[in-house]
Amino acid sequence: MQYLIDASVYVFRAYYSMPEDMVDDNNNPINALYGFCRFIGDFMEQVTPEYIAVLFDESLADSFRKDIYPEYKANREPAPPELKRQFEQCRRYVRALGVMECSSPSYEADDLIGTLVTHGRNHGRSSTIVTRDKDLSQLIAKDDVFWDFAGKGKIRYEQIPDTFGVWPEQIADFLALAGDAVDNIKGVPGVGKKTATVLLQHFGSLEKIYDNLDTVHEVNVRGAKTLGAKLEAHKEDAILARKLTGIACDVPIENAEAAMQPSAPRLGEINALFDEAGIGTALRRQAERISDIYRH
Repeated sequence: MQYLIDASVYVFRAYYSMPEDMVDDNNNPINALYGFCRFIGDFMEQVTPEYIAVLFDESLADSFRKDIYPEYKANREPAPPELKRQFEQCRRYVRALGVMECSSPSYEADDLIGTLVTHGRNHGRSSTIVTRDKDLSQLIAKDDVFWDFAGKGKIRYEQIPDTFGVWPEQIADFLALAGDAVDNIKGVPGVGKKTATVLLQHFGSLEKIYDNLDTVHEVNVRGAKTLGAKLEAHKEDAILARKLTGIACDVPIENAEAAMQPSAPRLGEINALFDEAGIGTALRRQAERISDIYRH
């Protein structure tokens, strides 16, 4: 089993849940850093993974999805400077902990995770994806796990429909139909989450829905009589959206097999980072315990 952590989810979670008055000697906030370091440390102690990677997002001004649709994520406010600073510190901590961390200027963390899931399958390993983002559930196969750490817990392949309404193979199609406001993806106007779910339960996929528009009126959903016409009128929108909602699984990542195997933490680098941030003994002792695990 390999563990792939969607870092941004947990950096943001720490930023918004830890006290804002946690600052270093120069009055720089450290709440996201502290919370994220505690999460990663707890995870390493609890799981002691043999294969792990922590994947980050970069600025996506030049991402391949922006090339397809310039309005992709245009509704998002940029991260404030104090959070950008902490993101870099979080990455420093992961590296010093002896854990693979990775990002790309052209691909999102989701794509890096998808690529490493595929890499793991090619090497006979299943994956646990540690995230709260349902988009990533599209990567889950029968031996994989979607782990909402400190949330809903572990969700296996057969449980995905109960949690998200459709099967993993249908998630990208679902988002293309219903849209995804978080990412500024419009989808098909007039097709909400319930309608998208019913359509996919009935037809199986976006492609099969469009192959059978003449029978859409028979589906037991509100507004079925006019639904076929809506889908036909916005076919190009749906196809465009599907290019955005699917996760790329072919990102070039060098030396992934060796990099995913954690090494002993570099305690000097961790202590230097914690000295800068004014972080005390509890997390340092945790790093020492992790070092004991991975030195043997």
